Parts: sequence; C-alpha cells; structure tokens
Amino acid sequence: MRDHDISQRRACKLVGVDPKTVRRERPPDCAEIRKEMQEIAGKRRRFGYRRIGVLLERKGMSMNHKKLYRIYREEGLSVKKRRGR
Repeated sequence: MRDHDISQRRACKLVGVDPKTVRRERPPDCAEIRKEMQEIAGKRRRFGYRRIGVLLERKGMSMNHKKLYRIYREEGLSVKKRRGR
C-alpha cells in the first residue's frame, strides 16, 4: 500500500482481509507471564495449558484462553508423554 497509490480499504478488499485487522496492532506479550508459565510447567510436567491458566489466575495473571494457548505453544510447552511398560 505504501509503495503503490492505492487506499488501505481497496487493498484489503483485493486481498480479502478486514481493514480493522490490518490497522490493529497486537499488544506485546508480558514477559512475566511467559516466565511464570515456564516455572509452573517445569515443576508440574503433567499440567496442560488449561491447568496452568488456573494457576496463573490464582496469582492474579488472567488472560484469554486463546492467548494462553498461543503462548503455551510458542514456548514449546506440552504435556510429557508417558512411556509404555
């Protein structure tokens, strides 16, 4: 859009994207939450993102479940699989 003489509305319509999503800047993730998630996941290896979210809420760090899951995946956290016998 900046390189060509075309409006933002027209460019978004051509691409098929809502203009509001282009204008909106996502707020940065809090480093404290990531650090706290790493600590909880290190101590409690069997806890998934939902259970970690409950523990974060108890500490006063509440957020949307979708954002929580996104951060959980970006950090590479997952429930460790148990080995068979």
